[in-house]
Amino acid sequence: MLRMNYLAVVVAAVAAFVASFVWYAIFGNAVMELRGVDPASAAEAGTPAWAMLFVVVQSLVVAFMLAYFVARLGVADWSGAVRLGVLIWVFPAMILLGSVVHEDVPLMLAAIHSGDWLVKLLLMSVILGVWRKGRQADAAGRRPATGTGPR
Repeated sequence: MLRMNYLAVVVAAVAAFVASFVWYAIFGNAVMELRGVDPASAAEAGTPAWAMLFVVVQSLVVAFMLAYFVARLGVADWSGAVRLGVLIWVFPAMILLGSVVHEDVPLMLAAIHSGDWLVKLLLMSVILGVWRKGRQADAAGRRPATGTGPR
């Protein structure tokens, strides 16, 4: 049976939510312009609470699935976690690229969203992978090794 650290899942989800918030604080005006929306009028309207709640739930679901893969694949260090994050990122990147090809979404808009997904997936994967390593070492009654080489 796979054992998951649910606290790590929640921390990873919250970290992803915060990272995404910062990402769109930086690129939000560009997103609005690429969508043909006046950034000033969009700022006045604000983001609906249900949309923010959706992003929190979405982050929890993705963090839970990443935790499953981390546990199933035995990822226990930051380099393995980064590899997993990049491999999983291929899926949203290809979906967003498909929106460019099939729905005439501007390439730069898809690139901004794809960058957000890359940051979130890397952050969540590293939190879950490194936290798992510490948990495994604690379970074995020893401290985690500080090196990145094999044990």
